[in-house]
Amino acid sequence: MRKLRWGRELFGKFAWHSESALSCRLAGKKKTLSAGVAVVLGAMSAPAHAQYVGRLSSFVADTQSGAVLSQVDADLPRYPASLTKLMTLYITFKALQSGQISLHQAVPVSAHASAQAPSKLGLRPGSTLTVEEAVLGLVTKSANDAACALGEFLAGGSEPAFGQMMTAQAHRLGMTRTTFRNASGLPDPEQVTTARDLAILAQHIIVEFPVQYHYFSEPYFIFRGRSIPNHNPMLGFYPGADGMKTGFTNAAGLNLVTSAERDHVRLVGVVLGASSKYERTRTMSHALDAAFAAEGVAFAPYKVPHVVMASSTGTVHQTVMAGARRHRYVDHGHHAVLVAGRNSHSLEVAQAVSPRAKVHKASATLSKKTSHPAHSLSLKAKHHRT
Repeated sequence: MRKLRWGRELFGKFAWHSESALSCRLAGKKKTLSAGVAVVLGAMSAPAHAQYVGRLSSFVADTQSGAVLSQVDADLPRYPASLTKLMTLYITFKALQSGQISLHQAVPVSAHASAQAPSKLGLRPGSTLTVEEAVLGLVTKSANDAACALGEFLAGGSEPAFGQMMTAQAHRLGMTRTTFRNASGLPDPEQVTTARDLAILAQHIIVEFPVQYHYFSEPYFIFRGRSIPNHNPMLGFYPGADGMKTGFTNAAGLNLVTSAERDHVRLVGVVLGASSKYERTRTMSHALDAAFAAEGVAFAPYKVPHVVMASSTGTVHQTVMAGARRHRYVDHGHHAVLVAGRNSHSLEVAQAVSPRAKVHKASATLSKKTSHPAHSLSLKAKHHRT
């Protein structure tokens, strides 16, 4: 195994570029250099804010060489949202690897864990789930109740204590601009990270836990008779993508970490602060396309968009474009699922519909994107914190 070499020497020295720090005017007078430095230091210590939504941060790197292939505002403080769960999973995988816990070990569900806001599995206080069920709940549904229960389990019953564990581990990995406060990524003004730091975390998960990494590519899992589909929009659509995690809160915007491998070249990409699912997946796809091209990897065709819908009467496959190949994302009679691919750089995210909902409730519509002549698929759906 190639030794991890990701760090400041490979990712570049931290530089905060601020026009106001270098030259700006206040009440018609030029600021002094010391005042400008104070502005910069204040910005570095301040948490991210909701106005960053729509201002994208991105980062793409080669996981083997550590080469940075693209970056935009990679060190800007951001809210991680459910990308926080990557650290919860890192600590879980580490405990599994060392034998401290086992996959089938019972994880108790406290009243605090049960009370977490959606997205969630609907765990009841006093119940239990296995470590493996909790892991799958995090990577597919991004379940906040499962994340909290797992964090409490690993930290002796205290989620704040687990937050301290997470932060300490992040700093040991070189994520020097990251602070964690909870296991799920639900809003906390002190819980911040950067695109660069999340890429470091993703790299460590891939390299350190090759046995556990497969969980990120699971399209669904069965939990107590329910089929829980994976929220990740890149799986099955972007060539070579096999994980990792989505995230959303109002303050964070739409976040995504993706790992993809082609021709033995594995990349990790991070996109933070997108204002729509379309922007998030499009930005990630373009960044990975450019990075693979820079690495000399040939372009691979995208999957063709289509809809897979299931009801109590059976499964219905609706092809959006003539000649499209059917690709079953979740297809075992439990859920109606929108599966959308990429057409002329147009991407959408998969959305799950209630198993009791009639097919017509998952009304997929074609909408023309003004920037591209081709149509793309969209589905109106309520935003969840994922």
